[in-house]
Amino acid sequence: MSTLRALLVSLLVVVVGFVAFSYLSGTAWTRFPSADRPAAVGTTGPGTVETARERGADIGEKVAVAAAKVRETAEEAALTSKIKAKMVLDDNVRARAIDVTTEGSTVTLAGTVRSVDEHDRAVRMARETAGVTHVVDRLRVEVK
Repeated sequence: MSTLRALLVSLLVVVVGFVAFSYLSGTAWTRFPSADRPAAVGTTGPGTVETARERGADIGEKVAVAAAKVRETAEEAALTSKIKAKMVLDDNVRARAIDVTTEGSTVTLAGTVRSVDEHDRAVRMARETAGVTHVVDRLRVEVK
C-alpha cells in the first residue's frame, strides 16, 4: 500500500512540475502551438523611430495628466476622511447625518443636525482641518 501511495505522489509531483514548467516557460501544452496567437509585427521601415517617439511622448503626457487627477482625488479623499473621522470621534455630532464632500480644498457640509451647537461644532471641525481653505455650510438645523 505504501508503494502505491509513493508512486501516486511521485506521479502527482511530476504532473504538477510539468504544468508549472509549461506555464512559466510559455510553451504550449501540445506539440503544436495554438493557431489563435497573433503573428509578430515588424518594426522596420522609414520614420518608425520618430513615430515611436511621438507616440511615446503623447502617452507620457496622458499618463502625467492621469497621475495628476489621481493625486488630486486622493488628496480630496484624505480631507474628507479626516473630517469624517473627527465627527465620528465627537460624541456631540451625528456623523452619519452629515455628508462631507471635497472639491480641491473646499469642503461642503450637507445634512440635518439636531441643534445649533452641533451645527457649530461640525463647521468648526471642518474649518480646523489642515488643508481646508473654505467650508460651504449647507447644514440644516432640525426643528422639534
